[in-house]
Amino acid sequence: MADAQALDEVVGFTSDLIRIDTTNRGGGDCRERPAAEYAAERLAGAGLEPVLLERTPGRTNVVARIEGTDPSADALLVHGHLDVVPARAEDWSVHPFSGEVRDGVVWGRGAVDMKNMDAMILAVVRAWARQGLRPRRDVVIAFTADEEASAEDGSGFLADRHAGLFEGCTEGVSESGAYTFHDGAGRRIYPIAAGERGTAWLRLSARGRAGHGSRVNRENAVTRLAAAIARIGAHEWPVRLTPTVRAALTELAALYGIETDLRDVDALVDKLGPAARLVEATLRNSANPTMLEAGYKINVIPGEAVAHVDGRYLPGGEEEFRATLDELTGPDVDWEFEHREVALQSPVDSPTFAAMRAAVEEFAPEGHVVPFCMPGGTDAKQFSRLGVTGYGFSPLRLPEGFDYNALFHGADERVPVEALHFGVRVLDRFLRTA
Repeated sequence: MADAQALDEVVGFTSDLIRIDTTNRGGGDCRERPAAEYAAERLAGAGLEPVLLERTPGRTNVVARIEGTDPSADALLVHGHLDVVPARAEDWSVHPFSGEVRDGVVWGRGAVDMKNMDAMILAVVRAWARQGLRPRRDVVIAFTADEEASAEDGSGFLADRHAGLFEGCTEGVSESGAYTFHDGAGRRIYPIAAGERGTAWLRLSARGRAGHGSRVNRENAVTRLAAAIARIGAHEWPVRLTPTVRAALTELAALYGIETDLRDVDALVDKLGPAARLVEATLRNSANPTMLEAGYKINVIPGEAVAHVDGRYLPGGEEEFRATLDELTGPDVDWEFEHREVALQSPVDSPTFAAMRAAVEEFAPEGHVVPFCMPGGTDAKQFSRLGVTGYGFSPLRLPEGFDYNALFHGADERVPVEALHFGVRVLDRFLRTA
């Protein structure tokens, strides 16, 4: 069980990991090895035998297995990524890689995404070793590289090249779930992720006739691309309810005493107030233009224009997404996937989901646990290739006014010490009993 040393260690580990700069700028520009070695040393200190694995030098992953007490039980994967998104020091109140602990809060890039969870895993495992405890199921721990980009050097590499390390794993838990969502009316909601929209990062290209900027040009690549981008940005995607989102709406409606009328989902969501944020991004597919590239001089009409779009599709929604993009781009603009990953759907009536719910409710009896679908994606996508059903479960009990989601990839990312203590207790309870 989580002891006093575990509560101290989780804070120290979070701070230490933040100080190890593992910024992932994309294109292979990252080095996770120092953080991987740090994690491996602490796993070895708990009597485990971690292995360090790389596809690319410096892009290091760590995997270790804890033997459970029930050899007939399926194994459980617990994973966290070691890389973080970039941070500009001038935008922060404290240096983003200081790991400073100030006024009961740990500051720095990765404090919630997701070196806090990495630290929780390490603290729990070491507490078990001190007390001679073992989980019921085999627990496979994986600390991965490259989650903030393509995952090709991380979970994708592990799933494709080292599947044997995950033998017996049928379910997994990782980031973005079981945190406190305050609804502004005194309710504390703990959403647990049981699904993810698919990732569809797109490259659009329009070709036309290059020429002088003063001449009439009916084949202007910029004009063609701009028209397609405007259509994509203005498109109203239809509602498509997945089982997870349907369950989320049903439980939230019951919590607020609202009649569950799924014939008009938008009207139902409007009645949820701030809690609508838990579901509104996962009612539909989406496509958001994010980058434009064209031309090299103001009086030259370029022969090509390029745009990039962040697309996301619901489980079962990829075919509709493709057909809609074909229609919106039209005959003059081509599109292709720059990066594509599957959408995920996990059962909310499973024993594992029930165990997560029970663990949260034990330490937050005032809380209301609900399932939800993540609008984005995690390493669970790659591990799903191995038949692993993924959930988002990195528990944090947060004070009111602490906007968890706004801190993801934002300035002044931070996590309260008490939230880390809560996370260790809940994670320990869940992993020992799931």
